[in-house]
Amino acid sequence: MDLKEIKFMNAGLLFVATLLFVKILSVVLASKGRKRLPPTVKALPLIGGLLRFLKGPIIMIGEEYRKLGSVFTLKVVNKRITFLIGPEVSAHFFKAPEAELSQQEVYQFNVPTFGPGVVFDVDYSVRQEQFRFFTEALRVSKLKSYVDQMIVEAQDYFSKWGESGLVDLKYELEQLIILTASRCLLGREVRDKLFADVSALFHDLDNGMQPISVLFPYLPIPAHRRRDQARKKIAEIFRTIINSRKSEGRYEDDMLQCFIDSKYKDGRGTTDDEITGLLIAALFAGQHTSSITSVWTGAYLLRHREHFSACIEEQKGIMQKCGNGVNHDVLSEMDTLHRCIKEALRLHPPLIMLLRHSHREFTVKNREGVEFDIPRGDILATSPAFANRLPHIFKDPDSYDPSRFATGREEDKAAGAFSYISFGGGRHGCLGEPFAYLQIKAIWSHLLREFDLELVSPFPEIDWNAMVVGVKGKVMVRYTRRRLAVDS
Repeated sequence: MDLKEIKFMNAGLLFVATLLFVKILSVVLASKGRKRLPPTVKALPLIGGLLRFLKGPIIMIGEEYRKLGSVFTLKVVNKRITFLIGPEVSAHFFKAPEAELSQQEVYQFNVPTFGPGVVFDVDYSVRQEQFRFFTEALRVSKLKSYVDQMIVEAQDYFSKWGESGLVDLKYELEQLIILTASRCLLGREVRDKLFADVSALFHDLDNGMQPISVLFPYLPIPAHRRRDQARKKIAEIFRTIINSRKSEGRYEDDMLQCFIDSKYKDGRGTTDDEITGLLIAALFAGQHTSSITSVWTGAYLLRHREHFSACIEEQKGIMQKCGNGVNHDVLSEMDTLHRCIKEALRLHPPLIMLLRHSHREFTVKNREGVEFDIPRGDILATSPAFANRLPHIFKDPDSYDPSRFATGREEDKAAGAFSYISFGGGRHGCLGEPFAYLQIKAIWSHLLREFDLELVSPFPEIDWNAMVVGVKGKVMVRYTRRRLAVDS
C-alpha cells in the first residue's frame, strides 16, 4: 500500500469517526433535552381515568403506586392529575411559592359555600392577609381563653349523661364539637340563643358540598339551592350580630370578635360579608376534622386497652401535680393522649387528598434517583391517607402504635420533612392544628377522668363516600360514671 492509499484510508476513517461522534453527540443532547414525563395510568380513553378515580382514589393510588412508583399521572377527561406520593417527591408540593403551585384554581368549588370575597375567591395577596386574621385569632393567648370555654362545654354536656348507659359516641362527639366550635368561633349570641337555627342552616350548607360540586359547584340541583338559601340566611344572622356588637360597643372573646377587629394592611376593616365568609371557612375547616378525629381516637383507645390505661395513668399523674383544674397549660402536658390522637389522625386523616395547580414546570426525583419533569398546567395531588401509611417511613404502618411518635423513635421525623401530612405542611399547613388538638384533648381528658367506657359495637369502618372521610355508622359505647382517684 503506497502513501497515497494510506492517506486516503486515514481520511476515510477520520470522516467515519467524525460522523459517529456527531451521531453520539446528537443522541446525548437529544436525551438531555427530552422531557421525562411521569408514567401514565392505563385507562379507557376520555372517561377511563374518571371512572378509575370515582371507583375510589385511595384504591387507585394504591394500585398505581405498586405498579408505577411514587410519581404518576392520571388523565381525567381533559385534565392531567399528577400524583406525588411520599416525602421524597412531595417537598416542592408543600414548599413552592404561589406563583408556581397554587390552591385557588383547584378549590374554586368552595366559593359558593364560603361566599364571595374570601379565601379562594380573592387573589393571593388578599388571601394571605385573611390567613393572618386566622393566625391572630388562634395565637396562644386566644387559645387559652378558648380552652376555658371548651372545658365548660364538655363539663356541661357530659353532666347530662346518667350514671350508666349506652350511647352512640359518634353522635355525642359530633354534637359536642359543634357546641364548642359555636362558642369559640361563632360567638355567645349563636351558642346561647340561635344555636338550633344556625346549626340547621350549617347542615344545609354542609350538605350542599356534594362530590359533584367539585366539578360543577353551581349546578342547579336541590342540594345547591338549599346551600345558597342557607348561606344567605347565615349572612343575615351574622350581619345582625355584628351590628349589635358595634352599636353597643360590646366585646366578646371569640373568633367572630377577632374578625370584626381585623384590619388589612391599608387600614381597611373587614366587611360583614367577609367576616361571615371567614367564620364559615373556619367552622368547615375545624368542625368535621375534629369530630371525626375525636371518634377515631376513642375507638382505638377502647379497642387497645393498654393505651386506654396509659392515658388514664397520665391523667392521674397530672391531677396529682395540678389538681382537678384543667386549662391550656395542663392540656399541653398530656403527651400520651397527644400521641394517641396523632396516631388516630395518621391512620385516618379526614382530608384524603390535597391539590395544587402547576403554573411552572419543575422536576422531582424519586427514592431510586429517577427524575421526572412535571409539566405546567398539571393538577398536582398528594394523599395524606396513603402517604401516612408508607412502610419505608412507618413500621407496621397499618397498626395503631402511638409510641411511634415517642421521643427517641419519632418515625414521623426520621425520613425528613413531610413524612406525616395529616395537617398538610409547608406554606399551606393547617392553621387550626393547635386548636384541634386542644379541643380533642379537652373532651377526652374529661371522659378519661369521669367514665369507664367500653366499645360494644364492632370497630367502625371508614366512610369513603363522604366529602370529608369519616366514620361509617354508629359507634356504640357503654359508659359508667366514676371519679378518677389520684391515689388508686
